[in-house]
Formats: sequence, structure tokens, C-alpha cells
Amino acid sequence: MNKKTLIAISLVLIIGIGLFWFFNQRRIDFTEELRLSLEEVDNEILENSNFKNDINDFYFNRDYLELWFFNGKLSSLGEEMISQISDSKYDGLQPNDYNLIKILELSSNPGEEDVKFNKLTKDQKVKIELLLTDSFFKLSHDLVNGKVDPSTLDPNWKFDLKKTNVNYLSLLEEVTDGSSVNKVFSNLYKDFELYKNGREALKSLYEIQMNDTLNWEFENVAEAIKVGEKNKAIPVLRQRLIFWGFISPYDLKDPTLFDSTMFRGLQEYQNSNGMNPDGVIGARVAESLNNSPQNLIDIASINMERLRWMPKIEWDQEMVLVNIANYQLDYLKKSDTVFTAKVIVGKEYNESPTFTAPMTYIVFSPYWNIPESITKEEIIPSIKKNKSYLTEKKMEIIAGSGEVVKMNTINWNAEIEEFPYRIRQKPGGDNSLGLVKFMFPNEYNIYIHDTPARNLFSLESRALSHGCIRIQNPEQFAKILLKEKSWDDEKIKEAMNLKEEMVVDLDRKIPVVLIYMTFWADENGKANFRSDVYDRDSALLSALRNTTGKLRSSLD
Repeated sequence: MNKKTLIAISLVLIIGIGLFWFFNQRRIDFTEELRLSLEEVDNEILENSNFKNDINDFYFNRDYLELWFFNGKLSSLGEEMISQISDSKYDGLQPNDYNLIKILELSSNPGEEDVKFNKLTKDQKVKIELLLTDSFFKLSHDLVNGKVDPSTLDPNWKFDLKKTNVNYLSLLEEVTDGSSVNKVFSNLYKDFELYKNGREALKSLYEIQMNDTLNWEFENVAEAIKVGEKNKAIPVLRQRLIFWGFISPYDLKDPTLFDSTMFRGLQEYQNSNGMNPDGVIGARVAESLNNSPQNLIDIASINMERLRWMPKIEWDQEMVLVNIANYQLDYLKKSDTVFTAKVIVGKEYNESPTFTAPMTYIVFSPYWNIPESITKEEIIPSIKKNKSYLTEKKMEIIAGSGEVVKMNTINWNAEIEEFPYRIRQKPGGDNSLGLVKFMFPNEYNIYIHDTPARNLFSLESRALSHGCIRIQNPEQFAKILLKEKSWDDEKIKEAMNLKEEMVVDLDRKIPVVLIYMTFWADENGKANFRSDVYDRDSALLSALRNTTGKLRSSLD
């Protein structure tokens, strides 16, 4: 190769590298327009933003250089941010709460499916830039804290107010320093497997919804339908079992007949949804089968918000988890379920609250110190009707000094406004707390205990208590918690049948977490749904879907 050829090749390479460098250098496009817009007194975007100061500080610190545009075009960061806003629906949020419609309306082809941001005016670019920055702050805040303030919406949400040290301006500066938008947002819940699983389940639900062609009008079932019976609701319910993949389409002579194929599919459906697989179409089955994909998306969205409300919990530690809506207790170690038991929870007017507290001791053969409200509303009226009531129920009256008070020293016929005593039930098989209780002291006087009415665990709906948690197989639970070999089956049985109560301190504090989740997803992304026994979902959904709902009044 001669010298002239080498020189020519070198010149071409130098020119090529120079052109590549030139076209990839950032050129100021609308910096001055951005500064002037931010200085406007009536900047609509700023005035409608809770992050006005953060937005101003962000651009002031970078000399008003745009972030979401590069050389006049929407940058890859801008595209990522728009995708993140759109994908917020998988978090159970509404993309339009984060300026999506406003941004798309400013595109070069509004209303079209394949949105373009070409040949925009500087005014359009400035507005899109500010809208995206506002969206970043608002979405990151809502993902960390939740959109709705639980203290104004759910009086039974008793967890401590979530404390975060997230600096949203610093988060955005991570993007300017080279992090991708997707990475910054995914880091907000990177250690929260339950949340990530829920997000994947919501994605699947949206995919299912895209293929939904069914009519989801409410199908009423007045009485339970059993296999072999005919009912006008059967064709619709069969169609829904086919839609959810529990049976395959098949031919039959009489569509109104509840046949054996549908029966088997229904049993699978019941198993999958935490119901007793008896193959009977009752009220709970009908309620569940009336849920369209959109209904399930709403339910999942509600519970994703509840997860965002949760204070920081080390989910891989030893802990006791009670899902009130699932009527189930799980004892966990390193995120593995070691023990599971059915539970009975508070009835409609005695709802079990959601909170966390450490379990510190167990009481075998407990007295039941009857709460003042139950004494006043139930016990005293029963005594007035039946003077043998206390004896029959093995109860006694206790003075403030701890001494037993004889029943005949009290005038039960008089109007008792202030009852200066407490009533307790003696230990034994008839005691309403059963033979053992598990204590995690809290201001709500909630604890886990045995029950003499163990037949109630066979019921599908178990909201039956005054608020405390009744547990099935309490002796097994006690053995697991005590750990020591000396606490074998025989010793536990003996402790549960004493005439006086016996307090045993645990050698460690075990967190007990009471939650109310009508949706969650497992590690495989399988969605689980449960009935809203306390009717808490509807108010939260309304606030979650309403921009002017009971939202957080201040930023964290």
C-alpha cells in the first residue's frame, strides 16, 4: 500500500471520527426558554406540582440544561421515563396521574398508537421536559410511600407511619449521573419480593384483559347449585371457568346442566382460590366467578397500595404472619413457611386491626379477663337474665385488689352504669381462650389464642371473634415457638390443663404481623384473591382512582 493511499484512508477515518464526535456532542437547544418558563409566575405545570421547589432546584443546579431531550430530540432517557409512567399501571397506579395524557397530547402525532416526538416547537419541548420531571418526582414518591394516606382512610390500619429517608432530588440526579430510569425505579422495591411478585401478576392480568371478549354482567345465584342440577346461571359460569383455563371447551346437550366436567373444573377453581373444593356453587363461588379481569386488576391494585404503606419489615426473619382476609397464620423462617394454621378473626363489627408487635410470652391454662365492653354489653345482661350464668360459664368477679367478690354482694337489679369490677373466666376446656394464648402486648388488646369451639375451623368464612385471632392446632404452634426439647408433646399437654395459669417467657422476641390482603402473588407470579370480608377495598379503590381523593396531604 503506497503512501498516498495511507494518507487518504487516514483522512477518511479522521473525518468520520470528527463527524461522529460532532453529532454526539450535546448542543444547547432550549435552555433559555426553559429558564424563562420556570421564572414565570403562573407556570401551570409548576403550580399544579407538589414538587415545585425540587423542580426549580434541579434545573438551577444544572444551569437549566434539559434532561429528557438530547440535541432537540426526545432522548432515550425521555423514552424510558414515558415507558415507566405507562408501566405504573403494573404497580396498580394510574399513568394519567403522572401526566401521561398531557405528554402524549404534546407529541407530533397525538391520538395515534405509535407516538412520535418529532419536529416539536421549543414551547412543546419545554412543557414535555417539565411534565416528565414532575412525573419522575411524583411517581417515585408514590412508589415509596403510596398515593393514599392510610390514616385518613382505614381506621384499622395501625402500623406506625412509614418512615423513609428517600431524597427524590438525589434520585433524579442518579439519572443525570448515568443510571437508567428503569434501574432507579426498580431499586425502590428491589428487596421486596412480595411487591415484585404482585407486579408480575398484574402484568399477566393486563395481558389476559387484552384477550377478554366475555360479557361480565353480574350473574346472580340465589341458592347453592350442586352437580346434576340445572340452573340458568350455569352457561355463563361455565364460560367463565373456560375463560380462566379450568376447563376446556366441550359440547353438551343441555347447557343449563351442572355436569361432571364442570364439577371437576369448579373444584380446581375453588382449590386455586382458597375455597373449600366441595364443587358447590354457593355465594362465595358466584361472587368470585363474577370478577372480570378488570375487577381483579382493581383488587390487585388496591393491595399493591397496601404493600406500599407497609413499614420496613425484614421479611426473611423469624416471624408470625396473619393474613386476616385469608383466615390463615403462617410461621416463617428465612422466608420459608414452617407452620401454617387456619385462624378465626374478628367479625364485622369487631374487625381485627392490622399492625405489628413482638411476641414475648405464652400463657398456658389462661384466665380470660373479659374486656370491659363485652362485660357491659354481653355478660351483665346475661347475669340479669340468669343468676346462675357466672357459675355455668365458670366465671368469677374480681375486685381491684385482686380478691374474688361474691355475686350476692352486688345489686344486679339496679342500673349499673359504672361496674367497678372485672370478670374473668377460670382456666379449663370451656374457657373462651381455650387452653393457651400467645401474647404480643399491644394497645389494641389483640392476641392469638386457642378456642373450645374448634369445629368452627371447618367453616369457609371465619370472621367470628371479638377481634382476637383464634388458632387451629395451638399445641403445635407452642411447640415450634418454644423450641427446647424439654417442651415435648406431653409437657405442653400438661401445661394446657392446669388449674392455674402458667406464663412462659420466650427466649427471643418474634415479630407478629397482622395484614389484610385480598390479593397477593407467589414467587411463580400466581395471583391469589380472597373475599373482602370487612369491605375495606371499595373505599381504597375510590381514593386510588380519584386524583382528588384522600391523598397524602404532605410529602415525606
